[in-house]
Amino acid sequence: MSDTEKRITLQSGFYFDYTNMLGQDRIQPQDFAEAKKQLDMAEKNIAKMRATGISTGHLSKDGTPEHVYFPRLPYIKEGNPNTPDLIKELKNLGETIRKNRDVVIFCGIGGSFLGGKVLYDCYTNAFWDRKPDQEGTRMSGIYFSGNNVDAEQMDALWHQLLYQAQRMNVCQQYKLRVTLIPISKSGTTLETTAAFLYFYQKLSEQPDMFEVDAAVVTDKGNKQGPLNMLAQKYHWPMFDVVEGIGGRFSVLSTPGLIVAAVLGMDMDKLLLGAADMDAACVGADPQKNPALMNAFLKYVAGAKYNRNIEVMMPYGMCLKSLSEWYVQLLAESLGKKKNRAGQDVFYGRTPVPAIGTTDMHSQTQLHQEGRKDKVIQFLTVGDRRNKIILGKPFPDIPAYAKYAGLDVDKALSIAQEANEEALTSDNRFNAKYYLPKLDEYFLGQIFFFLMLSIAYEGELAQVDAYDQPGVEIYKRIMKSHL
Repeated sequence: MSDTEKRITLQSGFYFDYTNMLGQDRIQPQDFAEAKKQLDMAEKNIAKMRATGISTGHLSKDGTPEHVYFPRLPYIKEGNPNTPDLIKELKNLGETIRKNRDVVIFCGIGGSFLGGKVLYDCYTNAFWDRKPDQEGTRMSGIYFSGNNVDAEQMDALWHQLLYQAQRMNVCQQYKLRVTLIPISKSGTTLETTAAFLYFYQKLSEQPDMFEVDAAVVTDKGNKQGPLNMLAQKYHWPMFDVVEGIGGRFSVLSTPGLIVAAVLGMDMDKLLLGAADMDAACVGADPQKNPALMNAFLKYVAGAKYNRNIEVMMPYGMCLKSLSEWYVQLLAESLGKKKNRAGQDVFYGRTPVPAIGTTDMHSQTQLHQEGRKDKVIQFLTVGDRRNKIILGKPFPDIPAYAKYAGLDVDKALSIAQEANEEALTSDNRFNAKYYLPKLDEYFLGQIFFFLMLSIAYEGELAQVDAYDQPGVEIYKRIMKSHL
């Protein structure tokens, strides 16, 4: 293969560089030739799923056929999960909340939390940075809860709300207006329900300090669902968890888009990025289909070269939550005991979240010299929003002189390149995704690229990437004890 065949670059500037997955003690050209039938079949099955919403052999947890509609998420049209009316309603809700509420608490876990947290982290920061075009925004805080059964975290957030309310009551003499947004298809998810009930009760018990309402994301078809019933009773906005969209694939549907709406993100741009990625990931030639190439390399790395751990290592703190989102996507989709023929295969790769440069000081020793059982996956961003050049505040300290004039972002890039070069020098499997910048469009691109990659790998491994029977086992046991 030539050098140009080791990087797939899209018109948008997104690229997937897989150069370091190939070579000595790594994947060989004959591996591609030997897998041609598998690649053709994987593409055929994904094309069928795109067209019909059917994934061969996929059943819901109650054993009935269930659609897989995540490939339709980028396209806003009637009959798709994201309709024009839904997007309009979400935009209106977001605008209303930003203008009229002080605090929003999203209550969700798994796919009802992780994707929204990525959107939050990449669009703003931990301090809720209002955008320049949102000067009329009243909101002073956006929080996430219900992503664990953790009394300490819930109590800490409650005291933060009390502090904010006391300040506003003294300084401006009005109540803190809080909107709770529980996200749960059943409406009974333990972690989500615990947070929602706790905060609603605490806020309601102090009407002189707080005004509380809600908007819910749940199964609108389940008329007896508790969130459905509450929305009807209190006239809260209600958004549907659409059939055929599993939680780990839901970031571009209502559980994720409601976070985007409240933040004031450009949802059309987010979905356009995903649509352009979908259009680029077509065909059985992995040289031209980056998602299929990504899936194939990871599949072969595990099946033939015993690389059964994948470290997702973005460079940039705001991307830490993306690696955590990817952990669920990979683990629940591909960690399967049986293949579609019912045979025991115990398939899967252990995903490990990491962040550069932080985990170069904690994990890289293992990556570089530990067992050769890992693929290290880097994610880098080109044009970052902020630029910091270090000065010379202590001119009398010689050891600091070399840092004067240092471009912090350039140092981040150099660190990633050094890590990549070091791993490759020992024939360690690694690859890189590159985003020209971090905005709604490129978030849509990376989300959809990773979801399609997992879908393709499910076809190559012949496992159902859309069920989660192992999760249901502990849920049944837990419910019996509760």
